[in-house]
Amino acid sequence: GTRVAEFPTTREAAEASHRHGLAVMMGAPNVVRGGSHSGNIAAAELVSLGVLDVLSSDYYPAALLDAVFRIAATEGGYSLPRAVATATRTPAQAVGLEDRGRLATGLRADLLRVRVVDEHPLVQRVWCAGRQVH
Repeated sequence: GTRVAEFPTTREAAEASHRHGLAVMMGAPNVVRGGSHSGNIAAAELVSLGVLDVLSSDYYPAALLDAVFRIAATEGGYSLPRAVATATRTPAQAVGLEDRGRLATGLRADLLRVRVVDEHPLVQRVWCAGRQVH
């Protein structure tokens, strides 16, 4: 069955989806832009309601990391660990990838080392399956 509510257009749809156990997903560009380009609900509003579960890269992959840090820096936003989980743990769970999305013994071990410079997250190192690749 369905596990994800992809880009709900209203607060009511997002809250109902969340209440019924669906992971509510929004695009990272929505966070970076400050709202929907089509006039629908802003991802930041869903964060303030505590119902945003998954961030997707949508049409602009570079927005994903920036969106995570914006969600964590916003008043009324998520803690940094919860914001990171919207791009790691909860998407992996939503699609049944139990070996990734979090750090634990025996799991895949994909990892980014990030440094924030002038409020912009910059990737410093990348590990894929436990092996440094950048």
